[in-house]
Amino acid sequence: MQNISELIEEIIKQESIIYAVFSGIRNKSEKTFNKVTIKKVTIQNEIKHQFEYFYDKNVEHKNLDNDETKAEMSTLLETYFKQALINTKDSDYHILISKKGEVKINKKAPTKKFEEASHNRKKKYILNEGEKSAFLIELGIMTEQGKIVNSKYDKFKQINRYLELVSDCIPYLDKDKTIKIIDFGCGKAYLTFALYDYLVLKMGYNVEIVGLDLKENVIKFCSNLAKKLNYDDLRFEQGDIKGFNQFGDVDMVISLHACNTATDEALAKAVNWGAKVILAVPCCQHEFLKKIKNEKMIPMMKFGIIKEKLASLLTDSVRANVLEIMGYRTQVLEFIDMEHTPKNIMIRAFFEENTNINKVLKEYKEFKNEWQITPYIEEAFGKSLTNKLN
Repeated sequence: MQNISELIEEIIKQESIIYAVFSGIRNKSEKTFNKVTIKKVTIQNEIKHQFEYFYDKNVEHKNLDNDETKAEMSTLLETYFKQALINTKDSDYHILISKKGEVKINKKAPTKKFEEASHNRKKKYILNEGEKSAFLIELGIMTEQGKIVNSKYDKFKQINRYLELVSDCIPYLDKDKTIKIIDFGCGKAYLTFALYDYLVLKMGYNVEIVGLDLKENVIKFCSNLAKKLNYDDLRFEQGDIKGFNQFGDVDMVISLHACNTATDEALAKAVNWGAKVILAVPCCQHEFLKKIKNEKMIPMMKFGIIKEKLASLLTDSVRANVLEIMGYRTQVLEFIDMEHTPKNIMIRAFFEENTNINKVLKEYKEFKNEWQITPYIEEAFGKSLTNKLN
């Protein structure tokens, strides 16, 4: 391992590392990360090396200084991985380690240019200005020259934020099959087209995506655009969430800005279909506004606008906990900055056979009693949920 240590010492000392990938896990039976990448970042004017540890279903980060980086790179090669590709300003190094521990280092001309990674510089998106995208051009977000239309920049940021959230879902989607996706209340389908572009054109997945909306003119517009773009496995249909029964099973269900209890209908459909991934951005949560009662909270609830916000948060809390009761690992995330839309909470859920259901059930029942509510979501889910609650 001496040659590896000397190489790592040299490239860290010269601050020449641009990017590195460690792969080829030695012991696949151990539950650990599958891949590690390194890139240089600037945090508060201090140079760090950012390590990304890729597990089956999540990614973790560490920002390390030079000494920590040297130690960690050595450990990764000595203990975990059989190979590494290290890109520096001057050369590319491909390190191979045999089963017997024999080390081979191939040195080649550099293939990457250094690009300072700073938390203060312009953010790099999945979709980038200057890279022409047919669906963005057709939707009037991007010009024919690849420039984002000034008045559409917030929409461009929203689409990218959405794709970032979708990218975390990739480990839950089976690339070896046709992935069925339903987008309830798709509207003009900016995000539906973005999803198809990302999964099919960028990631190479086979998909069948259905966008559903009540407005006939919207469905006609989206259908014509999908045909023009040659998005063959994307179709749009007119209808509501509750009445859609064309699929017996679905891999991913999306419900963005479904109004009031329509979000509950979408969540119920998703769970009953056995969806592996659920993305929901609720809208207009009116249900609890007249239902909630809690004497301890009168100082808050006597103010209309505060009560409205409280009712909205309670509604989404109920939804997130119900998904956990149904076996999902659930997250509540910021969808987009508040300056761009007040409807900024996303509920994201992955089916993982939750083993902590009894604890969540107990908390949920106590929560309902405290606020004296019987949520509509229980009616939407029917026996699949009520049998667990009783």
